[in-house]
Amino acid sequence: MPNYFHSVELDADKCCGCTHCLNRCPTEAIRIHGGKAKILSERCIDCGECIRICPHHAKRAHSSALEDIGDFKYKVAIPAPALFGQFNGLDNIDIVLTGLKRIGFDSVFEVSRAAELVSEATRKLIKEDKLKKPIISSACPAVVRLIKIRFPELCDNVLPLLAPIEVAAKLARRKAVEDSGLAPEEIGVFFITPCPAKVTEINSPNSLVKSECDGAIAISKIYPELAHEMDHLTEIEPIAQTGLLGIGWATSGGEAAAMLGDRYLAADGIENVIRVLEELEDEHIRNIDFIELNACSGGCVGGVLTVENPYVAQARIQTLRKYLPVSLNHLRDGELEDMKWEKELTFDADIFRLDEDIVKAMEMMSKIEEIVKDFPGLDCGSCGAPTCRAMAEDIVRGTAKETDCIFKLKAKIQSVYDQLGRI
Repeated sequence: MPNYFHSVELDADKCCGCTHCLNRCPTEAIRIHGGKAKILSERCIDCGECIRICPHHAKRAHSSALEDIGDFKYKVAIPAPALFGQFNGLDNIDIVLTGLKRIGFDSVFEVSRAAELVSEATRKLIKEDKLKKPIISSACPAVVRLIKIRFPELCDNVLPLLAPIEVAAKLARRKAVEDSGLAPEEIGVFFITPCPAKVTEINSPNSLVKSECDGAIAISKIYPELAHEMDHLTEIEPIAQTGLLGIGWATSGGEAAAMLGDRYLAADGIENVIRVLEELEDEHIRNIDFIELNACSGGCVGGVLTVENPYVAQARIQTLRKYLPVSLNHLRDGELEDMKWEKELTFDADIFRLDEDIVKAMEMMSKIEEIVKDFPGLDCGSCGAPTCRAMAEDIVRGTAKETDCIFKLKAKIQSVYDQLGRI
């Protein structure tokens, strides 16, 4: 089994073994053993739902620290458009961008600029009509990993273009080399991220051999110092080069709206995303060109590494867009090819392989089916597995036993009691 990088971590000292995270995980990546949660690395997609739902704050997300930018001679911030929704009364994103320079960055390149380029590239590909439809956005890495794990038949539908963070990082590094005269490796490009999935994507990309980003700093980490600097600015630099189409990517429906057509669909929240993917797999969704899916409710503004209520942030983004032109960034010759994936999206069969020996694997599968039939089918989670089927699989793999099911345990105790009674 290969090693997987994950930004979502478990603090076992704070975990009390409740089943909140167990029941919420979209890929059945959590088990409860010995009164503590355990994350199955190969199945986790770093969506952050366990962080959001845990009442004991036993889940957390690892990300870069602001101090990490000191490892480079020239530092570039590439902020997610969701960052602009965190501040009350903001009517000029240059205030945020100037604030980023005041806290230690030498330059700033908005991810929303790259989003406008990706939108234009997507429109061209839709017009060429060479991709399998409906095309599913590749912008949310949690959704892309969800498709790899639960809906592998839809891998061919995923848009084979780099996410805006990678396009922005690539363009930002090139510009920094021109401006500073330094070598590319002396320049640090840091994404200001609203969610842990993007931290994971930077460290273990789905579509690239190596990410163009050198790190990702959580919005929640950078917010206090950034807000302080913004409140004390004496001069605002004219940095922004973003239109309303790019800023709109911060909220659900923004990317889809940038397609400038009416044959699109947008869904947010992991449960709604799963419902759409299930209907796509069953071919119930038709006559749609493009589908935008966001694992977080409200879009990127709903990421667990943000600080503001997602619906408040969403309203702020809509207000901010009123002051912006439609788009300020357009594709140049050769840029579309430069945006394409370096490797294909494929199903990782190792995640669900029961055994290397196909005969033994089939025997294990038959055993799972037998065990499932004998379970109550309540999927209550009391056994430490999210479903009865997952429990059966754990038993066959040797990581659980039948009496972990409270109904099985109760039946066994009753049987012993009856025998003792007869004696």
